[in-house]
Amino acid sequence: MIKGLYETHLFVADIDVSIEFYSNMPGLELCRYETERRVAFFWIGASPKEAMLGLWEKPRGQIDKRHFAFRCEAEDVLNWAVPFLRSRNIKPYNFLNDGNERPMVFAWMPAVAIYFEDPDGHELEFIAVLEGRPRPELGVISYDEWEKVNSVR
Repeated sequence: MIKGLYETHLFVADIDVSIEFYSNMPGLELCRYETERRVAFFWIGASPKEAMLGLWEKPRGQIDKRHFAFRCEAEDVLNWAVPFLRSRNIKPYNFLNDGNERPMVFAWMPAVAIYFEDPDGHELEFIAVLEGRPRPELGVISYDEWEKVNSVR
């Protein structure tokens, strides 16, 4: 029986640039770097060996852009993520990609999220599942709207 996702892998154009980028993400720990193979592995989260990210250097033409999300606490997505990304000159954006840098809520889950890209254009996300029942009819809304809907029960 499947109990979770253990690892995911990305192709990157410059392994050294990507190691620098991912090494600066809190909760990621470089656990192996193989110079000859141009591959690096990171433990994800507070408990090593529970999840892993692999980076493989390939020619730029062989890189297909991917998406994955880092699970976070809601407080981190709401209060830490955007300032953290900005402080590293990484542009945060929401799911609607409407120029707004505020995290948005996927009401069908519900979860709050903010997006950003790595140096190769892979679409990354900080996401946190929220308390409350799913509200798919609301679509994607601001966190403020989510709070208003959930305070009127």
